[in-house]
Amino acid sequence: MKKTLLLIWLSCSFFLSSFAQDGKKQLGKNTFLKVNPTTLINELDIYLEQEITDKFSLEFGISGIYTDYPDYVLAKKIDIGQKKPDISTEQFVDGRGLGFRVGARLYLISQEMSPSRAAGTYFEPVVFVKKVFYPNEDNTVGNVTYTNSGDKTVIGLQLLVGRQFKKDRFILDPFIGVGIRSKIYKYNTYHFDEDKVSLNDGKMVSVLPSLHIGIKMGLKLW
Repeated sequence: MKKTLLLIWLSCSFFLSSFAQDGKKQLGKNTFLKVNPTTLINELDIYLEQEITDKFSLEFGISGIYTDYPDYVLAKKIDIGQKKPDISTEQFVDGRGLGFRVGARLYLISQEMSPSRAAGTYFEPVVFVKKVFYPNEDNTVGNVTYTNSGDKTVIGLQLLVGRQFKKDRFILDPFIGVGIRSKIYKYNTYHFDEDKVSLNDGKMVSVLPSLHIGIKMGLKLW
């Protein structure tokens, strides 16, 4: 087992070293933990950035979603003639989910030009996926219980430009960018009209551009 782990570690080290532009550049050792306070209205975003070289790093993120109310506003309250998912306000508000993302950062300022390896202007493509589960809603009609259910999957791509600043161990990372995302809603919703019960077993897909403005804050771990 120890030999296997050693071989895996050596293979990973060799793979990461291939990102270096020449033999003089060493693997980055700085690791940064960040949060995005601009998304706290509906989710907690935590990021871990690991330097690979003095101009390249990988950023991994995880999101804990505790309400989908902002999407309710965009999907149902803002009416631009779009098709709307058959999901209730209460389901949007009480939606829970998880999200994962990975970004590849290319810093435009090298170690020789900046006092900090992580500080500098960067370009970062990001891919992400989110899954939101809406709570079931039970309706009892004529001693029969009907359950409304639904969920949402979001897949997207972002192209970000930012400037990361470092003061001692503190990190400030403002960014702006554009992207495109696909939202896939699935729902089973019952509707009642006097003695008639109908089921809307639906699926709605939307693909829209997006604008991203925010700031991340964090600390250098090591």
